[in-house]
Amino acid sequence: MGRPSSCLHRGVGPPVTGYRDAVPSPLVDVRLRPIVGVDLGLLHGGDSEFDDFGPRPVRTEPPSPDLRSGPGGLAVVDPASHAVLGMVSWVWQRWGPNPESASPMIGVWLRREARGRGVGTAAQAALVDLFFERLRLHRVEAHTDVDNLVEQRALERIGFRREGVVRGAQWRRGAWHDGWLYSLLREEWLAAREGSAPTGG
Repeated sequence: MGRPSSCLHRGVGPPVTGYRDAVPSPLVDVRLRPIVGVDLGLLHGGDSEFDDFGPRPVRTEPPSPDLRSGPGGLAVVDPASHAVLGMVSWVWQRWGPNPESASPMIGVWLRREARGRGVGTAAQAALVDLFFERLRLHRVEAHTDVDNLVEQRALERIGFRREGVVRGAQWRRGAWHDGWLYSLLREEWLAAREGSAPTGG
């Protein structure tokens, strides 16, 4: 299984030469790294009303850190203490049969002690940066419950736009739940990094 590396950064594998730190300074500092076996006991999920999907199999293998595949995931780590704060994850959605029409849908789960201080916002911003910097993507997506105001604010803070309601998409706690679909396009992400407004509608 192995121990987590003490050299943490906002990437997967070795640091990239000239890698830009795109997370604005008001966001808290976090690092993303591959999940290893000793992390699994900390990343159990299911202790939030928005993550209560009933009994789930115990995870015995870390998710893949490969951005091109999915489901995938990375650990969210405090760079000072190296403590595992939670994880970001993704699945791939397809809007057409060709590879260009595929988009990752991201999510985040945090341990209780890491919640309420901006860690989730910064972690998702870091994951978005990885996707746009390392892959030739046009779009990154996210979905959250219509009542999950905290995640809605987090997504909107890092530039995601709300597109519409996904009706009855999740079965949780004995009922079907609606969600909001969000997206961030490459041109919007680039404009935010450059401090300008994106073109187009």
